[in-house]
Amino acid sequence: MIFYFSGTGNTRWAAQQLSQATGERLVYMPDHPSGMFEAALAEGERIGFCFPVHGWRPPLLVRKFISRLRLQSEGHYTYALCTAGDNIGETIQILEKDLRRVGIGLEAAFSLIMPESYVGLPFMDVDTDDREQAKKREAAERLRAYTPLIISRARGERHLDRGRWPRINSRMLGAFFTRHLITDKPFHLNSDRCVACGLCASVCPVGDIVGGSGQKPQWRHDGSCLTCFTCYHHCPHHAIEYGRRTQHKRQYYFDHHKTTNKS
Repeated sequence: MIFYFSGTGNTRWAAQQLSQATGERLVYMPDHPSGMFEAALAEGERIGFCFPVHGWRPPLLVRKFISRLRLQSEGHYTYALCTAGDNIGETIQILEKDLRRVGIGLEAAFSLIMPESYVGLPFMDVDTDDREQAKKREAAERLRAYTPLIISRARGERHLDRGRWPRINSRMLGAFFTRHLITDKPFHLNSDRCVACGLCASVCPVGDIVGGSGQKPQWRHDGSCLTCFTCYHHCPHHAIEYGRRTQHKRQYYFDHHKTTNKS
């Protein structure tokens, strides 16, 4: 069983690759927003957790899901794979603590550097096309190397891009990110560009956007937003902005070149 969360598709691609290689089922965490999650595991079934890194930490959605997870994990190999535009800091250490609280150990952990999607700060933007393609090629190579380790249930494996200052990034900067930068308040609409297609509302993983086909979006401002920028990146008319921080910036999601080529 592979539990995964993905906003712009980087982690979904990795989780799908692992599912195909291992034959194990995918469970999309946002599909189970409340209540305890209990599932029977097949004999020998692996337990995987795949997710993007938010502010050098696991996303709040992932951490909340794990707190509600009830699995009989004894005798089952458990691993994690996280994706990030750069380094991951202490993300895996934080995940391990969350898993231990619900009685799950972690045998192996891996990270992949994927194309950047965080655009919420003035100095951060998506990668150039060349850089995006280079990251995807390298990620595919690394995932091919990780997959046999997961299939063989290799224990003690840690292949992580922790960066030079993992403690500072995850604890100090991560705390600031969580307290001050995870918010939907700066999101606003360029009404002249919006065609009320409803796509932003349909792709939001936490249902933070009110709207649908024929309706212009409104953010709920109820604290549920992950600031994952899925709505921003998927808007076909670039009608969503995040304060002034996204002005003149580009958009990214994993298959965007395929969509562009079809249009």
